[in-house]
Amino acid sequence: MIALKTYLILFILLALSVPYTQANTWYVGKNERFKSLAPAIQQAHAGDRILVKPGVYHEHNLIIDKALTIQGIGLPILDGEGKYEVLSIKASQVTIQGFHIRNSGISSLKDLAGIKVYDSQHVQIINNLITHSFFGVYIQYGKHCTIKNNRIIAYGKEEQQSGNGIHCWNSSNLQIQNNVITGHRDGIYFEFVTHSIIKNNRSFRNLRYGLHFMFSNHDTYISNVFTNNGAGVAVMFSNHVNMFYNTFHQNWGDASYGILLKEISDGIIQGNRFEKNTTGIYLEGVSRVKMNRNTFSNNGWGLKIQASCQDMTIHHNNFMNNTFDVSTNGTLVLNNFDGNYWDKYDGYDLNRDHIGDIPFRPVSLFSIILEKNPTTLIMFRSFISALMDKTEKLIPSLTPEQLKDQFPLIKPVKL
Repeated sequence: MIALKTYLILFILLALSVPYTQANTWYVGKNERFKSLAPAIQQAHAGDRILVKPGVYHEHNLIIDKALTIQGIGLPILDGEGKYEVLSIKASQVTIQGFHIRNSGISSLKDLAGIKVYDSQHVQIINNLITHSFFGVYIQYGKHCTIKNNRIIAYGKEEQQSGNGIHCWNSSNLQIQNNVITGHRDGIYFEFVTHSIIKNNRSFRNLRYGLHFMFSNHDTYISNVFTNNGAGVAVMFSNHVNMFYNTFHQNWGDASYGILLKEISDGIIQGNRFEKNTTGIYLEGVSRVKMNRNTFSNNGWGLKIQASCQDMTIHHNNFMNNTFDVSTNGTLVLNNFDGNYWDKYDGYDLNRDHIGDIPFRPVSLFSIILEKNPTTLIMFRSFISALMDKTEKLIPSLTPEQLKDQFPLIKPVKL
């Protein structure tokens, strides 16, 4: 008992000997002690908060090397004057919130950004407006970072002179949510990024892709809208990428797609809408991907599936008002297309089980010819093209025998 009391007294004395440091709040503004952010950052200690009042602050490569919360009041402007990186975050547990960050420098040698995160964790970038920046937000070697509720706007005209809105490299466990991104090379770019979520973003009028994956695995993007980009989304050389409930709309052009899938495997594409794109999904070198409960409507091509794709299951999708529902460049197709709704299906359902009694072949002869000779598009909707398709349905010869829906649905799938 005496020993217990002795230990308790020693513990209390030790606790009293440790100095207690309370987090401080520092103010930056015209009538404050600090007129700009740089001296306030230098003076502050880890865990402090810096509040920046309205105004224009010409900041030159501000380096944040301690855990700070830096918050704008009334959207103060941090201006890089077209020469500098505006905010360089080199510490973990940093929050940047409520600023208008503009005019970062442009360089072909350095990836200058409005906000750049270097090898840090638990960084939060929230409720900012970022304009006229080479890269909007750039994260390298980041973990558990959040980019949320930002508007990232640029006016790029050439890919070589434009960076990406949100650029993430060699990072993991990122949360990219509720951002609006426009006018960049790619809206969002992932390279060597894993276990991350992209949710509820709107990416439109970007020069190349609304969202671009390279060598990024085990990621998910949900409920995003991709409109009027060079192409909606590209997923390349990646695996276990899941794509749920997104909208791909008005991505038009000679080589434009809702989604471009190249050399990927083991993903799920579910509940998405592909509307008014040149091609809904283009697939090359894709394997073991499940595609279900998606709607393809008013596209040039619903699916362009190359012969290099295999072990895909394409079930319970709606194909409506597409010029061509499916096209391919091969004759042997090792994928399963059963149980979809095709508005071009003209079969019957005598037993009324809502499944067609005869199979449906979604690949038309004219689409096969067009795939090999694009100039034949001039004959589309002509009497000759219609005659060829009707003849091919009666006596199949050139369309792939294996590419057919054995159980076509009579009514559209409710998503």
